[in-house]
Amino acid sequence: MESTFRDDCQPVECGESDDIVVRAVLLCGPHWELHTVDSVTNGLHTLALAAPAPLQQFPVALPVSLDVFVVLAIVAVALVLFVLQPVSIDTTAIALMVTLILLGPWTGVSPEEGVSGFSNPATLTVLAMFVLSEGVRQTGVIQILTQKMESFAGDSEFRQLLATVGLSGPSAGFVNNTPIVAVLIPAVTNLARKTGTSPSKLLIPLSFASMMGGTLTVIGTSTNLLASDIWAQIGPTGEPFSLFEFTQLGVVVLAVGIVYLLTVGRYLTPARITAEESPTDQFGMADYLTDVVVHEDSEFVGSQVRELRRGDLDLDVFQIVRNGRSIVSGLPSERIRAGDVLSVRASQETLEQVIEDEHLVLLPELRDAAADEDESLPEGFVPTHHAWNQPSAAADDTGAAADTAEEDGADGEEEADDTEAATSLTEIVLLSGPWSNRRDGVVGFEREFGVTVLAIRRGNEVIRQRLRDVNLRAGDVLLVQTSADVLDRLRADTNVVVSSDDRWEEFDRRQIPIALGIVAGVVGLAALDYLPIMVSALAGVVAMLFSGILRPADAYEAVDWSVIFLLAGVIPLGIAFEASGTADLIATGIVVGSTVLPPIAMLAAFYLGTAIITEMVSNNASIVLMLPIAVEVAGQLDVNAFAFALAVTFAASTPLLSPVGYQTNLMVYGPGGYKFTDFARVGAPLQLILTVVTTAGIVFFWGL
Repeated sequence: MESTFRDDCQPVECGESDDIVVRAVLLCGPHWELHTVDSVTNGLHTLALAAPAPLQQFPVALPVSLDVFVVLAIVAVALVLFVLQPVSIDTTAIALMVTLILLGPWTGVSPEEGVSGFSNPATLTVLAMFVLSEGVRQTGVIQILTQKMESFAGDSEFRQLLATVGLSGPSAGFVNNTPIVAVLIPAVTNLARKTGTSPSKLLIPLSFASMMGGTLTVIGTSTNLLASDIWAQIGPTGEPFSLFEFTQLGVVVLAVGIVYLLTVGRYLTPARITAEESPTDQFGMADYLTDVVVHEDSEFVGSQVRELRRGDLDLDVFQIVRNGRSIVSGLPSERIRAGDVLSVRASQETLEQVIEDEHLVLLPELRDAAADEDESLPEGFVPTHHAWNQPSAAADDTGAAADTAEEDGADGEEEADDTEAATSLTEIVLLSGPWSNRRDGVVGFEREFGVTVLAIRRGNEVIRQRLRDVNLRAGDVLLVQTSADVLDRLRADTNVVVSSDDRWEEFDRRQIPIALGIVAGVVGLAALDYLPIMVSALAGVVAMLFSGILRPADAYEAVDWSVIFLLAGVIPLGIAFEASGTADLIATGIVVGSTVLPPIAMLAAFYLGTAIITEMVSNNASIVLMLPIAVEVAGQLDVNAFAFALAVTFAASTPLLSPVGYQTNLMVYGPGGYKFTDFARVGAPLQLILTVVTTAGIVFFWGL
């Protein structure tokens, strides 16, 4: 029997014959592989394999090694979960990590390698950059720049757009783009409304510019850092990217992108939200918010507000007006009294049913009846600034109420203070984090913050009914009735953005030079190769804490832990791709199937292919999947592997076709009231332009 095997392969003994060719199972090192053996047999003896029991007698010869088959099956399942998201993507990533460890004999991932993502330099650097970004934010420097932006922009839509992309793009190269976009959403929204510009015209450009700005440096995005780490493991040099490794190309990409957004993109970006509209108009709440008065014989008398949420009754009480004062705090446990004015959210059908069954009367009808009888409502029946005492425009702006007072006890006999805490309708944007896919949804959010959710905008869809049955998602915009103290709590929460906020937080501006000096030190030490990026970033975190700019609690809250767990979960997949030979197999198939394409066309194909894959899975997952394949393809084509690595890195950092491709897109999706297809409408031409520009730039700067 003649055959050529790898040195560590041990052929299993088989019989010989004159008429058939047998595919034999070989024990190659620690793994089982299947090879074609040019031998003849007269009878196939039983294979006595020292493999795990379920595979001791594998009945069918596979066209690829079993290791590759197992890894590809895991990838297929992971991709389905990433795309459909029955659970959050970080949960899928951790499940992926555990699966790779459990199937270690075939994936080649040991327990130590499986959890190595948590100590990976890319993961720790991303964590440190979250903290450093929060330190810069807490000094107020971004707010100061935003105020300068407003002064420059004035009433000109073009200058507003220029200021938006000009501020968000360059700064995203050095400060994580997520907090930049989080701060600029309310600033851009309020600027647009003050000047009569639709905020929709500015928010997609804000997101796109921040993404392209992230390509300026290695620390610009978590994607760049992960790509740098993978390149250090599989690249021919064994070295990670330097801090400014591809800055020249990033400058070109950002400049081309800004020019596009100011010209072609400006006319493709739709105006989904009318600037002059009040929150109630934007959410279409005119027919859902009203005030009713409780009669003495109503069954509601004596009931707690939370008891009204019974059965199928789709009605929410978000304020009680009693004896000239408004009650918002502790509302669920408040007991209803005869003569109370209830501000409610309900559909017309529900409202008609409740009025008929529960002996309620609409406040406007009560006022009209009193006017017809030349009578007036009791003095102080509703507060002076209540919506029904205001012109219709004011009612739109404030909803059903404008003032509130704390409830001073169950009996409610004490007089309200003259200076009552103002309440308002506020728009809250949910970021990726604890509120995504939580089972308690709206009810849990209301319980957590003590607010009443009146409507939810998901893209251009507005949900106004059966809110208690709605599961919240990242990117949702909630219209809530809240008081000033609760609004302060919401501003401090890193998992939400108060998008309709025109107030600025108070910061200690004296800390600005220290914070900027720390960031400059981090960048300088890394740029001069005096310290690795991870070490300099962690040193910057220590400096932020010791200088008092941040407290430890601030640092913990600043970290987007879903990104950290996502990184830690997908990093072992890259190990499995290499150990099992999956990357090599896929690369061979790509090269064989595209022999007619020149290398530069292959480079462009990898860029565009990675950009499309990133729309379906996370940007970090696409890097782990595509970068090893790109490097293998470059090796088999005998071209510059670094060029292919850059194409994949830039594409994964700038997915422009959907709101789910990148977190900043998701952050502006709701506040802009966009349709899902609006991102492709603006982003598809730019994605094609960047395919050409990035490919040409890589060839120009680094060659093939």
